[in-house]
Amino acid sequence: MTAGLAGPGVPPPLSARAAARIVRAASTRPRFSTLATVGAVGSLIVVLVAVFGPLAAPYDPNATNFGLVLVPPLSPHHLLGTDQLGRDVLSRMLYGARTTLAAGIVSTLLGTAVGLPYGMIAGYFRGPVDMVLMRVADVLLAFPFLLLAVGLAAISQPTLWTAVLALGVAQVPQIARIARAATLEVRGLEYVQAALVNGENDLTILRRQILPNVLRPVTVQTTVAIPASIVGAAILSFLGLGVQPPTADWGGMLAQAQQYLYQAAWLGIFPGVAIFLTALCFNLLGDGITDALNPRGRR
Repeated sequence: MTAGLAGPGVPPPLSARAAARIVRAASTRPRFSTLATVGAVGSLIVVLVAVFGPLAAPYDPNATNFGLVLVPPLSPHHLLGTDQLGRDVLSRMLYGARTTLAAGIVSTLLGTAVGLPYGMIAGYFRGPVDMVLMRVADVLLAFPFLLLAVGLAAISQPTLWTAVLALGVAQVPQIARIARAATLEVRGLEYVQAALVNGENDLTILRRQILPNVLRPVTVQTTVAIPASIVGAAILSFLGLGVQPPTADWGGMLAQAQQYLYQAAWLGIFPGVAIFLTALCFNLLGDGITDALNPRGRR
Protein backbone atom coordinates (compact mmCIF):
# COMPACT_ATOMS: atom_id res chain seq x y z
CA MET A 1 0.00 0.00 0.00
CA THR A 2 2.86 2.33 0.80
CA ALA A 3 4.50 1.43 -2.51
CA GLY A 4 1.33 2.39 -4.36
CA LEU A 5 1.45 5.91 -2.89
CA ALA A 6 4.97 6.45 -4.17
CA GLY A 7 3.93 7.19 -7.74
CA PRO A 8 5.81 6.50 -10.96
CA GLY A 9 9.50 7.28 -10.99
CA VAL A 10 9.68 7.66 -7.19
CA PRO A 11 11.48 4.84 -5.33
CA PRO A 12 9.53 3.23 -2.52
CA PRO A 13 10.61 4.12 1.04
CA LEU A 14 13.08 1.81 2.71
CA SER A 15 11.91 -0.72 5.22
CA ALA A 16 13.28 -0.58 8.75
CA ARG A 17 15.43 -3.64 8.10
CA ALA A 18 16.92 -2.20 4.90
CA ALA A 19 17.63 1.11 6.63
CA ALA A 20 19.39 -0.73 9.46
CA ARG A 21 21.58 -2.57 6.96
CA ILE A 22 22.60 0.71 5.34
CA VAL A 23 23.43 2.25 8.72
CA ARG A 24 25.55 -0.77 9.66
CA ALA A 25 27.36 -0.66 6.32
CA ALA A 26 28.08 3.04 6.76
CA SER A 27 29.34 2.50 10.28
CA THR A 28 31.73 -0.25 9.17
CA ARG A 29 33.39 1.75 6.40
CA PRO A 30 37.15 1.89 6.91
CA ARG A 31 38.16 4.88 8.98
CA PHE A 32 41.50 6.18 10.13
CA SER A 33 41.48 5.81 13.92
CA THR A 34 42.80 8.40 16.33
CA LEU A 35 45.88 6.31 17.11
CA ALA A 36 46.55 5.88 13.40
CA THR A 37 46.29 9.64 12.93
CA VAL A 38 48.77 10.16 15.76
CA GLY A 39 51.07 7.63 14.09
CA ALA A 40 50.73 9.36 10.72
CA VAL A 41 51.54 12.77 12.19
CA GLY A 42 54.47 11.37 14.17
CA SER A 43 55.82 9.53 11.12
CA LEU A 44 55.54 12.69 9.03
CA ILE A 45 57.46 14.65 11.66
CA VAL A 46 60.23 12.03 11.71
CA VAL A 47 60.47 12.08 7.92
CA LEU A 48 60.63 15.90 7.88
CA VAL A 49 63.36 15.82 10.54
CA ALA A 50 65.30 13.27 8.49
CA VAL A 51 65.00 15.35 5.33
CA PHE A 52 65.40 18.89 6.66
CA GLY A 53 66.94 18.34 10.10
CA PRO A 54 70.56 18.53 8.95
CA LEU A 55 69.82 22.00 7.55
CA ALA A 56 68.82 23.12 11.04
CA ALA A 57 71.69 21.40 12.87
CA PRO A 58 73.61 24.03 14.89
CA TYR A 59 77.00 22.28 14.50
CA ASP A 60 78.87 19.82 12.34
CA PRO A 61 77.89 16.40 13.79
CA ASN A 62 81.50 15.20 13.63
CA ALA A 63 83.18 18.35 14.93
CA THR A 64 84.98 17.59 18.22
CA ASN A 65 85.65 20.01 21.06
CA PHE A 66 87.66 18.46 23.90
CA GLY A 67 87.10 21.54 26.03
CA LEU A 68 83.36 20.79 26.15
CA VAL A 69 83.24 17.07 26.87
CA LEU A 70 80.05 15.58 28.36
CA VAL A 71 78.31 18.92 28.78
CA PRO A 72 74.82 18.21 30.20
CA PRO A 73 71.60 19.02 28.32
CA LEU A 74 69.99 22.49 28.40
CA SER A 75 73.35 24.20 28.41
CA PRO A 76 73.45 27.64 26.70
CA HIS A 77 75.04 26.46 23.45
CA HIS A 78 74.19 22.74 23.42
CA LEU A 79 70.50 22.01 23.93
CA LEU A 80 70.98 18.23 24.27
CA GLY A 81 74.50 18.39 25.64
CA THR A 82 77.69 16.97 24.16
CA ASP A 83 79.20 13.49 24.00
CA GLN A 84 82.53 12.05 25.10
CA LEU A 85 84.33 13.81 22.24
CA GLY A 86 82.61 17.16 22.69
CA ARG A 87 80.32 16.67 19.69
CA ASP A 88 76.90 18.30 19.80
CA VAL A 89 74.27 15.64 20.56
CA LEU A 90 71.40 17.56 18.91
CA SER A 91 73.30 17.82 15.63
CA ARG A 92 74.14 14.13 15.73
CA MET A 93 70.50 13.26 16.47
CA LEU A 94 69.30 15.27 13.48
CA TYR A 95 71.85 13.71 11.14
CA GLY A 96 71.30 10.27 12.64
CA ALA A 97 67.58 10.42 11.83
CA ARG A 98 68.43 10.47 8.13
CA THR A 99 70.68 7.39 8.18
CA THR A 100 68.45 5.35 10.49
CA LEU A 101 65.24 6.15 8.63
CA ALA A 102 66.86 5.68 5.23
CA ALA A 103 68.15 2.24 6.19
CA GLY A 104 64.74 1.16 7.51
CA ILE A 105 62.57 2.47 4.67
CA VAL A 106 64.89 1.72 1.75
CA SER A 107 65.48 -1.85 2.95
CA THR A 108 61.72 -2.45 3.22
CA LEU A 109 61.13 -1.07 -0.27
CA LEU A 110 63.97 -3.27 -1.55
CA GLY A 111 62.41 -6.34 0.07
CA THR A 112 59.03 -5.47 -1.47
CA ALA A 113 60.53 -4.84 -4.91
CA VAL A 114 62.07 -8.33 -4.88
CA GLY A 115 59.44 -10.24 -2.90
CA LEU A 116 56.42 -9.00 -4.88
CA PRO A 117 57.40 -10.38 -8.31
CA TYR A 118 58.99 -13.41 -6.63
CA GLY A 119 55.71 -14.41 -4.99
CA MET A 120 53.62 -13.51 -8.05
CA ILE A 121 55.70 -15.74 -10.29
CA ALA A 122 55.49 -18.62 -7.81
CA GLY A 123 51.72 -18.29 -7.43
CA TYR A 124 50.98 -17.79 -11.11
CA PHE A 125 53.03 -20.56 -12.67
CA ARG A 126 52.60 -23.00 -9.76
CA GLY A 127 53.96 -26.53 -10.20
CA PRO A 128 57.76 -27.00 -10.12
CA VAL A 129 58.40 -23.24 -10.30
CA ASP A 130 56.28 -22.65 -7.22
CA MET A 131 57.87 -25.55 -5.36
CA VAL A 132 61.46 -24.42 -5.98
CA LEU A 133 60.87 -20.73 -5.27
CA MET A 134 58.87 -21.27 -2.10
CA ARG A 135 61.26 -23.87 -0.69
CA VAL A 136 63.99 -21.22 -0.92
CA ALA A 137 61.68 -18.76 0.85
CA ASP A 138 60.90 -21.37 3.53
CA VAL A 139 64.61 -21.83 4.22
CA LEU A 140 64.97 -18.07 4.80
CA LEU A 141 61.81 -18.00 6.92
CA ALA A 142 63.30 -20.66 9.19
CA PHE A 143 65.55 -17.95 10.61
CA PRO A 144 64.13 -15.09 12.72
CA PHE A 145 64.13 -11.77 10.88
CA LEU A 146 66.82 -10.05 12.96
CA LEU A 147 69.00 -13.15 13.18
CA LEU A 148 68.92 -13.50 9.40
CA ALA A 149 69.74 -9.81 8.92
CA VAL A 150 72.64 -10.00 11.38
CA GLY A 151 73.99 -13.12 9.69
CA LEU A 152 73.82 -11.55 6.23
CA ALA A 153 75.42 -8.30 7.41
CA ALA A 154 78.23 -10.14 9.20
CA ILE A 155 79.57 -11.78 6.04
CA SER A 156 80.46 -8.51 4.30
CA GLN A 157 82.07 -5.18 5.09
CA PRO A 158 79.89 -3.18 7.52
CA THR A 159 78.41 -0.12 5.81
CA LEU A 160 75.03 1.57 5.53
CA TRP A 161 74.28 -0.23 2.28
CA THR A 162 75.31 -3.56 3.75
CA ALA A 163 72.65 -3.04 6.43
CA VAL A 164 70.09 -2.02 3.80
CA LEU A 165 70.81 -5.10 1.70
CA ALA A 166 70.75 -7.46 4.68
CA LEU A 167 67.46 -6.09 6.00
CA GLY A 168 65.95 -6.08 2.51
CA VAL A 169 66.83 -9.71 1.84
CA ALA A 170 65.43 -10.66 5.26
CA GLN A 171 62.10 -9.07 4.28
CA VAL A 172 61.79 -10.91 0.94
CA PRO A 173 60.33 -14.26 2.10
CA GLN A 174 57.49 -12.65 4.09
CA ILE A 175 56.50 -10.39 1.20
CA ALA A 176 56.82 -13.29 -1.25
CA ARG A 177 54.48 -15.56 0.71
CA ILE A 178 51.80 -12.87 0.90
CA ALA A 179 52.13 -12.07 -2.80
CA ARG A 180 51.95 -15.76 -3.67
CA ALA A 181 48.81 -16.32 -1.59
CA ALA A 182 47.06 -13.33 -3.18
CA THR A 183 48.13 -14.45 -6.67
CA LEU A 184 46.79 -17.97 -6.15
CA GLU A 185 43.45 -16.51 -5.09
CA VAL A 186 43.19 -14.12 -8.04
CA ARG A 187 44.42 -16.62 -10.63
CA GLY A 188 41.31 -18.75 -10.21
CA LEU A 189 38.89 -15.89 -10.89
CA GLU A 190 36.84 -15.87 -14.08
CA TYR A 191 38.31 -12.77 -15.68
CA VAL A 192 41.84 -14.18 -15.35
CA GLN A 193 40.73 -17.46 -16.90
CA ALA A 194 39.04 -15.50 -19.69
CA ALA A 195 42.30 -13.66 -20.37
CA LEU A 196 44.11 -16.99 -20.59
CA VAL A 197 41.50 -18.34 -23.03
CA ASN A 198 41.80 -15.19 -25.15
CA GLY A 199 45.52 -15.87 -25.57
CA GLU A 200 46.97 -13.00 -23.58
CA ASN A 201 50.59 -13.60 -22.65
CA ASP A 202 51.62 -14.28 -19.08
CA LEU A 203 53.39 -10.95 -18.56
CA THR A 204 50.29 -9.00 -19.61
CA ILE A 205 48.05 -11.03 -17.29
CA LEU A 206 50.45 -10.58 -14.37
CA ARG A 207 50.66 -6.84 -14.96
CA ARG A 208 47.03 -6.05 -15.73
CA GLN A 209 44.94 -8.64 -13.90
CA ILE A 210 47.10 -9.98 -11.08
CA LEU A 211 49.23 -7.06 -9.88
CA PRO A 212 46.41 -4.57 -9.02
CA ASN A 213 44.76 -7.19 -6.77
CA VAL A 214 48.01 -8.23 -5.09
CA LEU A 215 49.16 -4.70 -4.24
CA ARG A 216 46.70 -4.21 -1.37
CA PRO A 217 47.88 -7.06 0.92
CA VAL A 218 51.50 -6.42 -0.01
CA THR A 219 51.11 -2.71 0.83
CA VAL A 220 49.74 -3.68 4.24
CA GLN A 221 52.72 -5.95 4.92
CA THR A 222 55.15 -3.27 3.74
CA THR A 223 53.79 -0.65 6.13
CA VAL A 224 53.93 -3.13 9.00
CA ALA A 225 57.50 -4.13 8.11
CA ILE A 226 58.95 -0.59 8.12
CA PRO A 227 59.21 -0.21 11.93
CA ALA A 228 60.84 -3.64 12.19
CA SER A 229 63.42 -2.56 9.62
CA ILE A 230 64.07 0.72 11.46
CA VAL A 231 64.74 -1.16 14.69
CA GLY A 232 66.79 -3.71 12.74
CA ALA A 233 68.94 -0.96 11.23
CA ALA A 234 69.58 0.47 14.70
CA ILE A 235 70.49 -2.97 16.04
CA LEU A 236 72.95 -3.60 13.21
CA SER A 237 74.64 -0.26 13.88
CA PHE A 238 74.67 -1.02 17.61
CA LEU A 239 76.47 -4.31 16.90
CA GLY A 240 78.93 -2.62 14.57
CA LEU A 241 77.49 -4.25 11.44
CA GLY A 242 75.82 -1.17 9.95
CA VAL A 243 76.73 2.50 9.80
CA GLN A 244 80.29 3.02 11.03
CA PRO A 245 81.68 5.85 13.21
CA PRO A 246 82.03 8.75 12.99
CA THR A 247 78.85 8.86 10.86
CA ALA A 248 75.90 9.83 13.05
CA ASP A 249 73.39 7.03 13.55
CA TRP A 250 71.00 6.37 16.44
CA GLY A 251 72.09 2.75 16.88
CA GLY A 252 75.75 3.73 16.77
CA MET A 253 75.13 6.51 19.30
CA LEU A 254 73.60 3.95 21.66
CA ALA A 255 76.64 1.71 21.29
CA GLN A 256 79.06 4.54 22.04
CA ALA A 257 77.00 5.64 25.07
CA GLN A 258 77.28 2.30 26.91
CA GLN A 259 80.40 3.14 28.88
CA TYR A 260 79.12 6.60 29.84
CA LEU A 261 75.60 5.74 31.01
CA TYR A 262 76.37 6.35 34.70
CA GLN A 263 78.02 9.74 34.22
CA ALA A 264 76.16 10.93 31.08
CA ALA A 265 72.89 9.03 30.81
CA TRP A 266 71.52 11.42 28.18
CA LEU A 267 73.89 9.96 25.59
CA GLY A 268 71.82 6.77 25.60
CA ILE A 269 68.42 8.21 26.51
CA PHE A 270 68.01 10.53 23.52
CA PRO A 271 68.77 8.03 20.71
CA GLY A 272 66.92 5.25 22.57
CA VAL A 273 63.77 7.34 22.94
CA ALA A 274 64.05 8.44 19.30
CA ILE A 275 64.19 4.83 18.08
CA PHE A 276 61.26 3.85 20.32
CA LEU A 277 59.02 6.75 19.26
CA THR A 278 59.85 6.34 15.56
CA ALA A 279 59.05 2.63 15.60
CA LEU A 280 55.87 3.31 17.60
CA CYS A 281 54.63 5.97 15.16
CA PHE A 282 55.24 3.78 12.12
CA ASN A 283 53.57 0.84 13.90
CA LEU A 284 50.46 2.91 14.61
CA LEU A 285 50.45 4.13 11.01
CA GLY A 286 50.82 0.58 9.71
CA ASP A 287 47.96 -0.65 11.90
CA GLY A 288 45.78 2.19 10.63
CA ILE A 289 46.53 1.38 7.01
CA THR A 290 45.84 -2.30 7.71
CA ASP A 291 42.43 -1.46 9.15
CA ALA A 292 41.63 0.92 6.31
CA LEU A 293 42.51 -1.57 3.59
CA ASN A 294 41.05 -4.60 5.36
CA PRO A 295 37.99 -3.49 7.37
CA ARG A 296 36.78 -7.08 7.73
CA GLY A 297 39.85 -7.83 9.82
CA ARG A 298 39.04 -5.15 12.38
CA ARG A 299 37.69 -6.14 15.73
